Amino acid sequence: MSQAAEERCFHCQLEIPAGADFPVEIEGVSQPMCCVGCQAVASAIVNGGLTQFYQYRSESADRPDEDSQHSWTVYDLPEVQQDFVLQLDGSERQAQLLLGGITCAACVWLIEQHVQRLPQVSKVRVNASTHRCWISYDESEGSLSEIFSSLSDIGFRPQPATDENQNRLLDDENRKALRRLSIAGLGMMQVGMVAIALYGGELFGISDQWQGYLRFISFLFATPVVFYSAVPFYQAAWRAIKTRHLVMDVPVSIAIILAYSASVWATISSGPDVYFDSVSMFTFLLLIGRYLEMRARHRAGFAAGNLAQLLPPTAHRCDSDKNVETVPLKLINAGDTVMVMSGETIPCDGHVLEGRSQVDESLLTGESMAVAKTVGQNVAAGTVNGESPLWIKVTALGNNTRLSSISRLVAQAEQEKPAQVAIADRVAAYFVAAVLIIAAAVFLFWWQYKPEDALWITLSVLVVTCPCALSLATPVALTAATNRLRRQGLLIVKGHVIETLTKLSRVVFDKTGTLTEGQPTVAKVICHQNDLSEEKVLSLAAALERGNSHPIAKAFRGFEQQLEIENIQSHTGAGVSGLWQGKELRLGRAAFVLADNPIDTQAIVLAVNGELTAEIFLQDPLRESAEPAISQLRDKQVQIELLSGDATATVCHIAEQLNIGEASALVSPEQKLSKVRSYQEQGETVMMVGDGINDVPVLSGADVSVAMSGASDIAQTHADSLLLSGDLRALPKAIDSSFFARKIISQNMAWAIGYNVCALPLAAAGLVPPYAAAIGMSASSLIVVLNALRLNKL
Repeated sequence: MSQAAEERCFHCQLEIPAGADFPVEIEGVSQPMCCVGCQAVASAIVNGGLTQFYQYRSESADRPDEDSQHSWTVYDLPEVQQDFVLQLDGSERQAQLLLGGITCAACVWLIEQHVQRLPQVSKVRVNASTHRCWISYDESEGSLSEIFSSLSDIGFRPQPATDENQNRLLDDENRKALRRLSIAGLGMMQVGMVAIALYGGELFGISDQWQGYLRFISFLFATPVVFYSAVPFYQAAWRAIKTRHLVMDVPVSIAIILAYSASVWATISSGPDVYFDSVSMFTFLLLIGRYLEMRARHRAGFAAGNLAQLLPPTAHRCDSDKNVETVPLKLINAGDTVMVMSGETIPCDGHVLEGRSQVDESLLTGESMAVAKTVGQNVAAGTVNGESPLWIKVTALGNNTRLSSISRLVAQAEQEKPAQVAIADRVAAYFVAAVLIIAAAVFLFWWQYKPEDALWITLSVLVVTCPCALSLATPVALTAATNRLRRQGLLIVKGHVIETLTKLSRVVFDKTGTLTEGQPTVAKVICHQNDLSEEKVLSLAAALERGNSHPIAKAFRGFEQQLEIENIQSHTGAGVSGLWQGKELRLGRAAFVLADNPIDTQAIVLAVNGELTAEIFLQDPLRESAEPAISQLRDKQVQIELLSGDATATVCHIAEQLNIGEASALVSPEQKLSKVRSYQEQGETVMMVGDGINDVPVLSGADVSVAMSGASDIAQTHADSLLLSGDLRALPKAIDSSFFARKIISQNMAWAIGYNVCALPLAAAGLVPPYAAAIGMSASSLIVVLNALRLNKL
């Protein structure tokens, strides 16, 4: 074999074929590469000034697949982008990608640093555990295909974060974990059987020949466990050491390596003890815990890319004569009519054109009771039709549906790290450092006092005090609490919500769409100009409000006629304006519509060229859940306040019905925010509950904010949580659940710390053998998890 063939590629560490000559100069040294692909990737990294990647990586990079280096321009097509690109304001876009080839934290650093330099990219986030990448970019500054090409240049394989690709990635992760777990389990069982003979030999006597033979058999079975199954521990520990951050995998790795090395030496030199059984059991118990955690993470992430499993692949499209044709869901467009038979999943967002049925919305709202749907009412993709067929007009598909909106919110929540988890991580890091120092001190003591026991006692200290339970105490409880709240109808988007709810002192409500149903209807119209009939007034109002998501706009649906309104503008908290036949139209509050000559009225006012044309009186019933929710919040010593931009009489009427003592009318968005901040300056913790665009500033400024299920997209994006069911009684339930979660976290932390405090001196005194330490550590973690699962009981 030639010298060249024995060399390893600096980039991917594979053997360099004979005759290959693809060098790249890295930090002044010419490094060999195995192929033109690795040479191109390494050159891109060097030219980008990112050679630190090679210093910090903990695994070799993947070798680029030269056959897959094709044109990425297909991903610039809108038809292709609709499954994984979200359109934001103007030319702003957000793409969700899956990246193959991520092996360690250094890969995340490289991707973020490299892609961030592209002119069109404003933000890059990479999750190393899920291989997901979120890229915000400006389409006017550069194309998505350039981003794909840039990622490919540094050796990562980008692909859209679609349902199929996500499921393939999860399946691959599951297979790898199962392989490691299976080998660890088989190794543990075989080594355990041999260990019984070795322990029996120690009690009743055994020849040196048989003892050496049995130890060698144990060595053969334990070696795959140590060098294959336990590899994830070494990788995590090495990454942590490189970044100067201690995690629990550090003492775990040290314990496994020391125990295995000492056992191998004892096998070769006929030493006193071997620990192959303890090493195998310890590895298996840790792996099974992590596998169960991974499975729970996969199940919990229903909205992080599993929409294909929630929506049907086909739909029944109807023509004007009600002829039904079954077509792929991809061929359905907004405006089409689809028929959904009983028992089928609704494939789109829309409103019912014909039929009456019960629809199961538990997927979205957490409410187990089916909801009655009839003509004119809205239905959502992913919900299940119960009793009889429904004919539905499609209003949204794919990424534009409410289900997809919740998916994005869940994905956003996965990127949040609650303060309690961050604190627990820091405590665990200090605890690991203390364990390592104590273990070293214990080893030195026993080495002086009784050298033959020094190693196994030190191993017991490392294993029994492994802070697995401490690291799990908070995140497991928070995950269980988040799932509990979602089943109660409150989707948590930001990590601080559960902690903040336990400190809540005041809840501020918006009125329209929050305390009321948000489904106003026209009660009466008073026309002030004879040339415009009531029907014409409502048609003009409907045309002005067309496309507006504000609850008031819903009152005019059904009155649309083919009227051409130009230059329609929405004025937050005031109304809308536009041009009709060269005349200026204004619809909204009297102070806005009739700025020069306002009138005192509780109605919505329509003006043509500044002259009063009509008063439109609306009615909006209270939510059935409003009164009991406010009563329950008041019982918890929480102050209730109503802030609304509506007229004084309307706001006072609602406040009187709900027995709300503090209520303000005609409040602008800026005034709402100012009032909330004044409460915060006085030391109060404030929750804001709202649903409109005009609530966005105060939703962002409150300590914790809740957007209603029918809120505008921008309101949902800026809120900390989303009330999926629209049932306000979920708010007091959420407070109770948050206090329960805090209690569970305190119990878990107390147990984790107490266990370690009690177990450490016993292990240091030589009273706990390594196998018992492994059992104790795993049992401690299991107790923490089982205690947290109490939160799942409603």
